[in-house]
Amino acid sequence: MKLGLLLESLPVLRFAGQEGRIIDSVHYDSRTVTPGGLFVAIQGHRSDGYTYIEEAIENGAIAVLAEKEWPGRPSISVVQVDNARLALAAVSSAFYGDPCRELFMIGITGTNGKTTTAYLMESILTAAALKVGVIGTIDYRFGGQSFASPVTTPESLDLMRLLRSMADSEVTHVVLEVSSHALDLHRVACCDFDVGVFTNLSRDHLDYHHDMDTYWQCKRELCIGRLGVGSKQEGATAVINWDDPKGKGLCADVSVPCMRTGFSDDCEIFAKDIRLTKEAVSGRVRTPEGEFDFTSSLVGKHNVYNILSATGVAIALGLPLETIQKGIAELRGVPGRLECVANELGLSVFVDYAHTPDALENVLTVMRALTAGRTITIFGCGGDRDRYKRPMMGAAAGRLSDLVVLTSDNPRTEAPEAILADIVQGIAAIQSHQYESHELAKGFEAPGYVVEPDRRKAIALGLGAAKSGDTVIIAGKGHETYQITGETTAPFDDRAEARQVLKQLYAVGSKQ
Repeated sequence: MKLGLLLESLPVLRFAGQEGRIIDSVHYDSRTVTPGGLFVAIQGHRSDGYTYIEEAIENGAIAVLAEKEWPGRPSISVVQVDNARLALAAVSSAFYGDPCRELFMIGITGTNGKTTTAYLMESILTAAALKVGVIGTIDYRFGGQSFASPVTTPESLDLMRLLRSMADSEVTHVVLEVSSHALDLHRVACCDFDVGVFTNLSRDHLDYHHDMDTYWQCKRELCIGRLGVGSKQEGATAVINWDDPKGKGLCADVSVPCMRTGFSDDCEIFAKDIRLTKEAVSGRVRTPEGEFDFTSSLVGKHNVYNILSATGVAIALGLPLETIQKGIAELRGVPGRLECVANELGLSVFVDYAHTPDALENVLTVMRALTAGRTITIFGCGGDRDRYKRPMMGAAAGRLSDLVVLTSDNPRTEAPEAILADIVQGIAAIQSHQYESHELAKGFEAPGYVVEPDRRKAIALGLGAAKSGDTVIIAGKGHETYQITGETTAPFDDRAEARQVLKQLYAVGSKQ
């Protein structure tokens, strides 16, 4: 595409060079630049793309876009803009032919529930015989292909490339998890959505946003700024959790039709007659198009909210109730979301991604109510992230567990002991008794907690202390298959570790 055409929608501050030059590719990473490429110098978390302009040119860039003035060369076209990230989004959309115009775009934002809601939507749309693409925390997938997801919402260039591939593969509907980072960093600035979903808001990512109001302002942008605009000015709908305090205000602020979800009959989509077990949730949903009964293998009241969100989107699409019902029933589970680890010891073992105070409290509240025996929780908090949520999570675990095993969860560049000390501040106010690891060799009687920085040992410790009828929740990592310590990423899967320990415990018990 000609450079001039790529720049048509940009407020360019300064231009030097030839607008007629043909751009063969677009890049924001100088290492990926190929001959004939345009290099967009964006500010990253650790480095400024401006310092890599020379490297990009050495690799073949014939045009450079940046916020700061660059002296330039006669052979290189130079574009100066006020916001390089916004420019990257616009250029990427233009380069890939504005794929959002060709796709029905469903965006989901909120602190918790995005991934499960996305899986539910995928199942419902598949039941409707529609071709679906999903972009989210666990992976990016469409047409039988699956790609690892380094971040929940890709950078705008990667996103547009992926959406173009989906459109060219005859995908008709895309379900996109939209993170607060993505909204703040303009990754979806040129994505016009047909439906926007808000699940809930609770504390998370304050290491990045610093305060809850800033975090909320980013989250609300999906329904306020990306609905009813651009190519999707007609027919856009917001699906909003009315039971969440922020949801009520958001409903009043959106400029498009709003579908409210919740447990109140004030809502357009609401649930009643809910029945919860460790294996499933069932109940009845009322919609503007009628009512239907549902049964889902998902567990917990919090997943009813996700079911309601997905139902709201399906109603906005005009899908039959029978199709919605089928899609909900056919989803067998979501990786790392209260994922059950089967065993022959009479234990209920679940691995869950809960890594915020609200998510952990939701999971433990559900499982404690459904457990005849004791509740054992194994969890930690990530390093280089919001420190202030750590004691809050410790307090929640201490209040809702009989035994808490504190351990490491991606400590990154922080000392694991320092992270654990932060968590202990919260739990010690609830659980006064601290066990030593060797004391749990034969189980435990009184409620308490133990600190074991080694996650592999912690999982063995928690499972080894359990007895038939107990529930063990291993929280924080969920679907993740790695542990980040310092600058090193090593393989680690809570599910695989739990299976190995359970197998060993069963073998030992069989010999006794």
